[in-house]
Amino acid sequence: MIDLTRWMRTLGWASLVANIGIVVTGGAVRLTGSGLGCPTWPRCTDESFRPHGELELHSAIEFGNRLLTFVLAAVAVATFVAAWQTGRRELRSLATVLALGVPAQALIGGVTVLTDLNPWIVSLHLLLSMAMIGVAVSLLRRVDHGVEQRTSGRVPGLAWLTFATGWVVLYLGTVVTGAGPHAGDADTARNGLDPLQLSQLHADSVFLFVGLTVGLLAAAPRPARRAVAVLLGVELGQGTIGFVQYFTDLPEVLVGFHLLGAALTSAAMTRALLAVVLTQRADVVPRQARTTEAMLVD
Repeated sequence: MIDLTRWMRTLGWASLVANIGIVVTGGAVRLTGSGLGCPTWPRCTDESFRPHGELELHSAIEFGNRLLTFVLAAVAVATFVAAWQTGRRELRSLATVLALGVPAQALIGGVTVLTDLNPWIVSLHLLLSMAMIGVAVSLLRRVDHGVEQRTSGRVPGLAWLTFATGWVVLYLGTVVTGAGPHAGDADTARNGLDPLQLSQLHADSVFLFVGLTVGLLAAAPRPARRAVAVLLGVELGQGTIGFVQYFTDLPEVLVGFHLLGAALTSAAMTRALLAVVLTQRADVVPRQARTTEAMLVD
């Protein structure tokens, strides 16, 4: 007999890791100027879906990023099938969103290539991956906690404000990148905005994000404090990397770690939000309690 709960948890983690992997490999594409290593879409060249002849570095990096999309698709399909078998509506809904996100990502990725790496389309491509990371975290929460109800009040309101500010931080980060040297190779168009002013605006939003998180940590109920503390730790690490890379002329390695940090920020802020605003419904017995009860009956 298949343990669907354990299987769903495994697939949820696989979805989370795969979506973070897409962010990191997509960053490698941009940082190495490989965005047009495969100059067309959906094929890599006019003749083939994969590079032919001598596999150049840029083509290999871009082609590898595209291959990871197929891995992500396989995980999404498996998650959808497993969620459907559980009969739980909330798992089915989240798995459906994850499944639909894969073709949406592929479509936006294709438009990105066909528009010669338009920085605004590239930003949308990254932000969708960030949203998919959040959905995967939500799926994992639902697997372990079942159906929950939302709470209201000042603390949940603060949690929502912190979450919204986090998304502003993520968005401004993509805009800063689109204006700077790592928007692609030397021939790739930038968004035309002032990188210095955008960096200052981005830093200001980070300070606000950290301040709100500190306030949330002080006000959050005890069961949610660990998730908020993890978020604060991720923010401090991410902020440190951001300042170091700014004052060291944006070395590619640090920019890559900063991009990984952005993905982890999306995951951590979603987890913190859910920990604060969701609580077990009084009419729903937690999964662990149901297991214990079944053991006693036996």
